[in-house]
Amino acid sequence: MEMSKVKKFLLGSAALVMMGTLSACGDSSTEGSSSGDGDKIGVAFYKYDDTYISSVRQALEEASKDNKDVELLMNDSKGDQATQNDQIDVLIQKGVKVLLVNVVDTGAAQTVIDKASAADIPVIFFNREPDSEVLTGYDQARFVGTKPEEAGVIQGEMASELWNSEKTLDKNGDGVLNYVMLMGDADNPEAIARTQFSVSTIKDSGIEVKEIGQQVANWDADKANTAVSAWLSREGDNIEMVLANNDSMASGAIAALQSGGYNNDEDKFIPVFGVDATDEAVDLIAKNYMSGTVKQDAVGMAEAIFALGVNAAQGKDYIEDTDYEYDDTGISIRIPYQAYSGE
Repeated sequence: MEMSKVKKFLLGSAALVMMGTLSACGDSSTEGSSSGDGDKIGVAFYKYDDTYISSVRQALEEASKDNKDVELLMNDSKGDQATQNDQIDVLIQKGVKVLLVNVVDTGAAQTVIDKASAADIPVIFFNREPDSEVLTGYDQARFVGTKPEEAGVIQGEMASELWNSEKTLDKNGDGVLNYVMLMGDADNPEAIARTQFSVSTIKDSGIEVKEIGQQVANWDADKANTAVSAWLSREGDNIEMVLANNDSMASGAIAALQSGGYNNDEDKFIPVFGVDATDEAVDLIAKNYMSGTVKQDAVGMAEAIFALGVNAAQGKDYIEDTDYEYDDTGISIRIPYQAYSGE
């Protein structure tokens, strides 16, 4: 198998994820995105400069631009729950009919629900999933997101197929896959599931694995770069694969690998897998620096929360006149992941 194929990997392609880099507003300010003077929908993003969330925000603006019946009031919580709480208070004071909340801290979801309940308005959480007990405790709460384990399973499947198809990746020939893991957040359900299921899927395929490093890098490229640089100094060629919970950390890992003389040419290569299919990751895969990613559909996420939000604002059933269906919780809608390897 040609090394360029190894680097890109073998699985089928998916449509590229939409992405935009957008500037943040002030901590307590609200941006309007409106094509009319209709019902106000309040939106709170955990932070604009997260690559995936930036994509969702741009897609949400696109989804809403031709709808004259609603006005979006959007906020950048800048990764701070106290800021988000204040923004939600302001949105309620402005008379929003529904809240769309990408909560900063899932442990604070009850506080958000308490605010929505006091105002007797619906709240639709998205992307970051609160505990089910918290969601089910308020009959006007819903969630739009993914199956936390699905991204891990797909990443594990991609890694397994690559390992089995290219024996030269086993640098010491011992039949054991030595990997390092970049984890997003130790308390985040998505990060926990991606970490657990990527590895368990590799094991379930019959591959023996050994973890030689794991670091919580908070979804951040620079922190991932630092971690991988340290692992390279200590382990060198013992590292046979990098698994990352998102593409930002994957890109940081690749930068560290390239500084260490890897993933620049045909001779020294360590596969890197991420999640999100950001524009940056798609470009890295096209350049043969990265092996694959798992597409988290930003457009699909935005379209779903907008459709539910409009229905809720207009007093309709959340999924009326849509193709969405709840999962077995009866309150959550799941947006599927897809493998992406550039082919």
